[in-house]
Amino acid sequence: MLYALGRLQADGDRMITFNKIEAPLTRLLEEFGPPRKLPHPEAPFYYLQSDGVWEIVEKTPLVRSKGSSSTMLSKMRKHRTEGGFKKDIHADLARRPELVREIAREMLRAHFPESLHNNIASAVGLELDGTSRRRERDVGFRSTVISAWGHQCAFCGFSVQIGNVDLGLEAAHIRWCQAGGPDSVNNGLAGCSIHHQAFDRGAITISDELTILVSSHLHGSGRLDDLFVSLHRSGLRSPNRRSALPKRDFLAWHRDQVFRGEARD
Repeated sequence: MLYALGRLQADGDRMITFNKIEAPLTRLLEEFGPPRKLPHPEAPFYYLQSDGVWEIVEKTPLVRSKGSSSTMLSKMRKHRTEGGFKKDIHADLARRPELVREIAREMLRAHFPESLHNNIASAVGLELDGTSRRRERDVGFRSTVISAWGHQCAFCGFSVQIGNVDLGLEAAHIRWCQAGGPDSVNNGLAGCSIHHQAFDRGAITISDELTILVSSHLHGSGRLDDLFVSLHRSGLRSPNRRSALPKRDFLAWHRDQVFRGEARD
């Protein structure tokens, strides 16, 4: 449902084929769903009908095993089964963007801990704030960037997985989307939660030579030296492919518009 709301915000389309939703929904179930040996994206896509807000178009009747709670995945792929919000519900959501955001926030509050809300919203391409529909975003940005940086933090090298899912690893925009930054791999960095937040808050930035600069305004105790001071003037980790190297224009924007104070001595 959250993924469908994110798509509605982005392009407004009502129906989507299962073939198009299968891969991203599988990733979402693996990362945020209950633990299972195998994810079953066909189950929510089909059985969301039982809530009365979703409908399925079966061009050819789907064959379901007697006594089974799941549809046949191969049939849904073969016949390109379509699903979407019912017409009246879609029309209401399309003309009331604030309702989409409120439903999304309520679903997140009801089913997930607060620490995951922003991560889930980002993963499904949902905008939870604002008063107008945003530009279309690439919901594949996060996975593309993290893969391009070898599933490790570009700043500290943090790389931990639970099963096949990265833990505490996020994709940071160098030039923010709100300032016209694109969802391109050369405008992204893989970062652990701490360094992603520090980058967005201007505590750290990157030089044109791809060295990490730490703000002189940053202070504190605990692991400050380990997490930040030791990184100052060190080189950024290398991505898996050259196309992921940050574009200088985006780096210059971050240093000028986000980085706070001067770099440490």
